[in-house]
Amino acid sequence: MTKKLLLGVVLCFMAAARVQADEGMWLPLLLQQLNEPQMKKLGMKISADDIYSINKGSLKDAVISFGGGCTGGVVSAQGLLLTNHHCGHGRIQALSSPEKNYLADGFWAQSFNDELPVPGLFVTFIVRIEDVSKAALEGVVSNMSERERQSIIDKNLEAIRNNAARESWQNVQIRPFYEGNQYYLFVTETFNDVRFVGAPPESIGNFGDDTDNWVWPRHTGDFSVFRIYADKNNRPAPYSADNVPYRPRYFLPVSLSGVKEGDFAMIYGFPGRTNLYLPAVAVDMQVNVLNPIRVGIRDQILAIMGEAMRANPEIKLQYTAKQAGIANAWKKWIGETQGLKRTNGLEEIRRREAEFKRRVAANPAWNTAYGNLLPELERAYAELSPLASARDYFNETTRGIEIFRVASFVESALNLHDTQGPDAAKARSGQLIGFLKNFYQNYREEIDRRLFERLMAIYFDKVPAEAQPEYATKLYQSHNRSATALTGDIYSSTMLADPGKALHMLETDWDKALETLRQDPVLKLFRAINQLGVEKLQRPVSAQQEQIAALQRQYMAALMAVFPERRLPPDANATLRVSYGQVQGYKPRDAVRYEPITYLDGVMEKYKPGDYEFDVPEKLRQLYANKDFGRYVDATGRVPVAFISTAHTTGGNSGSPTLDARGNLIGLLFDGAWEGVISDYYFSEEINRSIIVDVRYILFVMDKFGGAGHLVNEMKVVTTPPSKGKKHKA
Repeated sequence: MTKKLLLGVVLCFMAAARVQADEGMWLPLLLQQLNEPQMKKLGMKISADDIYSINKGSLKDAVISFGGGCTGGVVSAQGLLLTNHHCGHGRIQALSSPEKNYLADGFWAQSFNDELPVPGLFVTFIVRIEDVSKAALEGVVSNMSERERQSIIDKNLEAIRNNAARESWQNVQIRPFYEGNQYYLFVTETFNDVRFVGAPPESIGNFGDDTDNWVWPRHTGDFSVFRIYADKNNRPAPYSADNVPYRPRYFLPVSLSGVKEGDFAMIYGFPGRTNLYLPAVAVDMQVNVLNPIRVGIRDQILAIMGEAMRANPEIKLQYTAKQAGIANAWKKWIGETQGLKRTNGLEEIRRREAEFKRRVAANPAWNTAYGNLLPELERAYAELSPLASARDYFNETTRGIEIFRVASFVESALNLHDTQGPDAAKARSGQLIGFLKNFYQNYREEIDRRLFERLMAIYFDKVPAEAQPEYATKLYQSHNRSATALTGDIYSSTMLADPGKALHMLETDWDKALETLRQDPVLKLFRAINQLGVEKLQRPVSAQQEQIAALQRQYMAALMAVFPERRLPPDANATLRVSYGQVQGYKPRDAVRYEPITYLDGVMEKYKPGDYEFDVPEKLRQLYANKDFGRYVDATGRVPVAFISTAHTTGGNSGSPTLDARGNLIGLLFDGAWEGVISDYYFSEEINRSIIVDVRYILFVMDKFGGAGHLVNEMKVVTTPPSKGKKHKA
């Protein structure tokens, strides 16, 4: 390599490291090799071995996957854990009733005996991580078909699982990385006895609700408290009154010292999914074609639910979890579209692709191997885009109708009856009846009628005619193509919208009930729509995506080969990761700069009496008026509520412990700033910000508001001042 070329490579690496200083969600196993010097430069005072070790208790032993979709952190020697309020929300709702409404009123267990079992809730620890890429890819050669390749890999993975060293109560997971170019093994421990310990009322834990979701500045006390229980040998066990609080290998010290702008902040959790290496054509389709379809349909769903929730407190309790789940993705999709424009992200991705093409064209071997990849991807996405658009119209309309969920479960029972016989179906009767009992607890026919009317009109207007079944189109035409008339007829004749009737029939005469339900108008309509939608839309989209996945894997391998000087973080895939950055404000638009920390003062500024998003409990207002803050203040005498970091995060990171330079807990991640949510596809240090509830606000609410000082006393509270690294330019 010539000196001139070598200098160019070094300068390129330095530029990439500077621009992407905080980008990426990194495997803790590889921090020492890839990240530790950069983390030290940003201010970290501990070592990579303190973050991940299999030879001693380390930070990884205090980080859990909460319920399979969120993260949490263990904060005491007795298995106490903190996660977000929105992560525990559905569990808290299930434990609530009009008489004991833990969502509205909050809850604080005063002793172990008061802690409430949560059926179905589990938490998972990572015991160790291993690179098994060589064994996983053994026997794979470049000229194989995709089916041959995957068959060999599947056999290899099965052998790796069977031979992995683990205890009898531990499990093994193997996940692909870099689009299947690498594989890592995770040995895990899952605990199924997890109990609800405490949470503030929604007026604190969900303060700001939809209006503030994905928005900075934020003032939400988004936390809840649970405890892990184990058997007397400290091993996972099903719920039992004989179980005892779990004794972790390590738990997180909790810092009262807080943060200042420029401080190092590390986030440890289980991020769900990113797609950082998609070509520009794919990002353009996702953000500018598909997102507007989904947003437009959910606009209407949320309007119907929101109107009913505001008018009736009982409906609000029933629909709050459903509404939050729909709104979360809806608002993120809006932010992605805006963020892509704000950052000129597509132009930057295209610039990187131009550099890729330049390097490939200059190298004959690369040109032979990689020269056609981007044109092939562009062709494949051009074919996918109209199919995916139609698929999304089909998915969003049919999934938004609640009674179709019931029809889907009934259809499964009928399919089992028809393929495996009446006995096989009857063996699953308890599952269907249990689902229906839970479903009907939070179902209102009057709301579902409005959803059906609105969404069926969209379905018949937007889904391609060839994907609409003849049964449905004739039914629609027989009602003069009036969604209103169709709705009235369907809901007046279905049994599935009548909880008492459907359940009574299934519980008293299962076989007769199935045959009766087979002719139900909702079921007949759903089966016709769903079967053709799967055949004409979902399957063709899946087939096209399989072709794209093979091309994307090759493109990922090409990027790693063509840009050897770059540290390319692996995409998130719900495995344990570390991301890091600094506490830093940002400029969302011209002449506006956001400070990095919010305070209790801001809660009071947003206070709107009686408003379900911005009401403030009287006790919290009284504590504020009296300045009764205890030790949970910063140097200015104010109670911090939340702060932001440049660390790269995504869905699944909710509840992730946020740690200072010495590994002490300083907060829980709960959101991302709207301007930067495009970071699932394109990371911009300029505007990407992760939002974290300050642990001092958590402790203040627990102790001074909730009267649960005994939980604070259970933690190891420290006051070591955080260390600062070199401050980013803002």
